Amino acid sequence: MSSFTKKDFLQDVVQHIDIKAHNVVSLVDDMGKTAFQARNLARAAKIYDMMLNDKDCAVILTLAGSLISAGLKQVIIDLIEHNMVDAIVSTGANIVDQDFFEALGFKHYIGTPFIDDAILRDLHIDRIYDTYIDEDDLRICDDTVAEIANTLEPRAYSSREFIVEMGRYLEEHGKDKNSIVYTCYKKGVPIFVPAFSDCSAGFGLVHHQWHKPDAHVAIDSAKDFRELTRIKIENDTTGILMVGGGVPKNFTQDIVVAAEVLGYEDATMHKYAIQITVADERDGGLSGSTLKEASSWGKVDTALEQMIFSEATIAFPLIAGYGYHKKGWEGRVARDFNAMLSQSQELDVK
Repeated sequence: MSSFTKKDFLQDVVQHIDIKAHNVVSLVDDMGKTAFQARNLARAAKIYDMMLNDKDCAVILTLAGSLISAGLKQVIIDLIEHNMVDAIVSTGANIVDQDFFEALGFKHYIGTPFIDDAILRDLHIDRIYDTYIDEDDLRICDDTVAEIANTLEPRAYSSREFIVEMGRYLEEHGKDKNSIVYTCYKKGVPIFVPAFSDCSAGFGLVHHQWHKPDAHVAIDSAKDFRELTRIKIENDTTGILMVGGGVPKNFTQDIVVAAEVLGYEDATMHKYAIQITVADERDGGLSGSTLKEASSWGKVDTALEQMIFSEATIAFPLIAGYGYHKKGWEGRVARDFNAMLSQSQELDVK
């Protein structure tokens, strides 16, 4: 029997990086005069700055991997607050288990991978490589999702619609308003989670549907796809900043093809594209497939694209910080795609 307690492990809270505090422009520019991934990163940062200076461009941020738990929450909030992101496509863990979780007042803690995981399991501590999370707190997050679902009209919702309701919940009950979900709720920035049940939301919705088998909330992933495609149709010039790969990457790239399928054959490929990944392209996996490969599918233009083979906690703050301090975002207006999508839904119903 271990003599450890939770307090032995849950002590040092993960701190979120503030890109506003570090002007990295000269550093990134100098990296552009070097080689390998440093040069690739510098070119990606310049492409992101071009996106922000192109006032016709809608910027879509995709998030995969454990990012908010790793200290990148504030980076994303700053991009939202300064109109540097117009829509987000993410894995569920980042949005629900990590951001919404912290908005409820819980924390992620600095840990180590060099630990007996059986000890952590006995203490109800979950490990994300070198970060710890209290499983008992996470169960409260699960239950809160069920609580939100119980208040809604039984029908099919896109994940975006449900996350709007999560933002509404935080407005009244949130303990930490410095949240991606809440900031997007205020700014009208849509968040799509195509695999919404693959996170704490899934546990909450399972509980909700189990106890309300005849009339319950369901998540419609095809509606997600349709709504994100409508953004492409309504705002043809698009740029994508992709952190990691996976479902968010493919889902976002596919909206060009989806627009064509719907009869909008003049829909253009994503004009700008950046991906940060550590995945290898040679095994045929999605996360490592290059943006040039995506061009063969008619998804991404190859003129202004850049792959960065780097770990996200290193590369993303530098690219985001470069965009922030270059100030190309000044004069960009909030697009409020949430309002547009809500109005479109009303018209579809009529």
